[in-house]
Amino acid sequence: MYAVVGCNECANMWLVTDPETRETAQCSRCGKTHRTAKLKRFFESEERAAARQARSALLAKKRGDSAAFAEVDHVADLEAAVEDAGIDDREYLESSGIDADAVDEAASRAEGGGGGSRSRTEVVRDAVDALDDPTESAIVERAATDGVPADAAREILTRLARRGELTESNGRYRVL
Repeated sequence: MYAVVGCNECANMWLVTDPETRETAQCSRCGKTHRTAKLKRFFESEERAAARQARSALLAKKRGDSAAFAEVDHVADLEAAVEDAGIDDREYLESSGIDADAVDEAASRAEGGGGGSRSRTEVVRDAVDALDDPTESAIVERAATDGVPADAAREILTRLARRGELTESNGRYRVL
């Protein structure tokens, strides 16, 4: 079951999955946590695509664009059109006079041969785990030795803490 709900703080509309069983839902715009039972439900459906379409229609109506929205394809059809639009990376490179195979080889070398490379997020998370005193500066320094720029490491720390994957207390981080 999917429901289109609205935030009473910022007027954002978003989809909630299983509104009957979820106790709370967090606004995707302002971050306010709401009791799901108290949220105004604008639309409910068993199908996610139908709920997404209803949300789109509600947003168009809210902005006075109902007539324009009626002329547009279904949201799922638009996504498919976007996927089919344009050209792929290989075709773009070759049409620009660049050898796509050489680019693939260079990317493979840059990643250390592929297969064993870790994402920046994994590097930062591993740094938090490995350090005895995981302060922001120590984590950033450790991540930098593994190729993650300092600004990116700080941003990843903030994002992981916001998502609840890390916790920060007295300047020390811990993986949850």
